[in-house]
Amino acid sequence: MDRPNVLLILCDEMRGDCLGIAGHPDVKTPWLDTLASYGVRYPNAFSSCPTCIPARAAIHTGMSQEHHGRVGYQDGVAWRYPHTLAGEFTAAGYQTACVGKMHVHPLRNTLGYEQVELHDGYLHYYRRPDTPGYEDQRLADDYFYWLKEQLGPAADVTDSGLDCNAWVARPWPYEERLHPTHWVTDRSLDFFRRRDRNKPFFLTVSYVRPHAPYDPPQVYWDMYKDQTFSTVSVGDWADAPAAGRIANSESAPSDPELLRQARIGYYGCITQLDHEIGRLYMSLLEQQLLSNTVILFASDHGEMLGDHHFTRKSLPYQGSIQVPMILCGPTVFGREGTVDPRIVELRDIMPTLLSSAGAPVPDSVDGVDIVNGPKRTYLHGEHLRGDLSHHFIVTQKDKYIWFSVTGKEQYFDLESDPRELHDRIQDPAVQDRILELRALMTECLKDREEGFVEVRNEAPQLIPGRPLVSILKNSRI
Repeated sequence: MDRPNVLLILCDEMRGDCLGIAGHPDVKTPWLDTLASYGVRYPNAFSSCPTCIPARAAIHTGMSQEHHGRVGYQDGVAWRYPHTLAGEFTAAGYQTACVGKMHVHPLRNTLGYEQVELHDGYLHYYRRPDTPGYEDQRLADDYFYWLKEQLGPAADVTDSGLDCNAWVARPWPYEERLHPTHWVTDRSLDFFRRRDRNKPFFLTVSYVRPHAPYDPPQVYWDMYKDQTFSTVSVGDWADAPAAGRIANSESAPSDPELLRQARIGYYGCITQLDHEIGRLYMSLLEQQLLSNTVILFASDHGEMLGDHHFTRKSLPYQGSIQVPMILCGPTVFGREGTVDPRIVELRDIMPTLLSSAGAPVPDSVDGVDIVNGPKRTYLHGEHLRGDLSHHFIVTQKDKYIWFSVTGKEQYFDLESDPRELHDRIQDPAVQDRILELRALMTECLKDREEGFVEVRNEAPQLIPGRPLVSILKNSRI
């Protein structure tokens, strides 16, 4: 058989539980359910550093956050990795392209793709007055440039009055064909038209939604506007909600109707995304490419969406760190419709796809092939976030969290409490297990440059309050 084509479909900020096939009570995802029915679904897929930039560093380098060096969100730091996912596919003789979100620096860094048609979404950093003209995303972002061609030079996604990190929601004000989710699919289908038939392709289709702004076209808004939603998850440990009147804050809105509108917009964006993936699927079917195309779908991180009174991401809870991941195509023939419970992470995408194509995997890669590679028993994750900066250990059955500024700890039994409603850190029945996970965390952090671990009373201990950095000096950037 010829070398397979490879299609990587990424989205931004989609929760791992927001799939119909996973039993979500509210959102509808018929095409993603189809992909899962023809492939393998990984319910224990995680983002170890759950915001856009560090998560995408894991995808594009195959490295853990300790090695790609980004342990928090920071714009403007150049990407200079010697081995990237696209670069390895290009070196292997594939025709490579990305349509949609990259979120790298500089803005037009191709990371080894032969072609990039860029849409990063609304990024404040690349709109500042001191931004060089060629880096201003209103010029450098292909979708924004195209939108001005369609609607006039003053047109912008901010015309709707929504921000890229706010819970305010409303329908898209223009025609559906002008929505960025539709544009990404249009440009991806055009790649299928003009591809080199003498080469296999590696195409990344990278959607911004369901990341805010929550602005699906009217038809998708209407699908959910009259729906009675399930309740959000609020643990008995969760602090009382903040004022909840700042639209682009990380606290859920205190007005329940505003939270309901956010969920309408969020779920509408997911179903629109799903239908656009259906367009990709139908094009592959028409061109008789499905049987020899490996398809991997994933999100870079999740979204709290009101859980425990939070919105957005960067936290150690399931809504933030758990992501959807589906793999289908020739690499999993014979396993159609199965669920693989192993712990997987975004760093695993690179070795999985390279292995599926018979291409070499660089020694710099920390991830594993999720089809034939070894199974990990746990995952260490983290994120810099002020007083809520944290590290976590997650397994198939439980989770331990250590907040590195305050020293606070949490423990959740995910088997009996998947919504993290009960913090059992003080429960005598699980103290032996907590000791095991705390020791594992100590082992993970013992060599970190921040000095998280010190030997005291002849035993290594976690030390809170150490100075934190978002970019590690000893990384491979």
